[in-house]
Amino acid sequence: MLRALTLAAALVFAANASAAPALDAAGKCRDGGKFVAAEKCKAPKPAAKQVCKDAKGKFAKCGSPGAKPVKG
Repeated sequence: MLRALTLAAALVFAANASAAPALDAAGKCRDGGKFVAAEKCKAPKPAAKQVCKDAKGKFAKCGSPGAKPVKG
């Protein structure tokens, strides 16, 4: 039980530590009370969705037998 609570606390701390700084009420980018570059407050771009095709060249669900990822 104690190990589970310790793990949960560590995950919460790690999530907060990796979070991007937030904008304040005036729209300025602040991290820990100090002004930082506006680029640091922007959310990162989402990763591109992986696309796969089967041996015949038709789109297929990635992870299905014979499906191979396609660069795109």
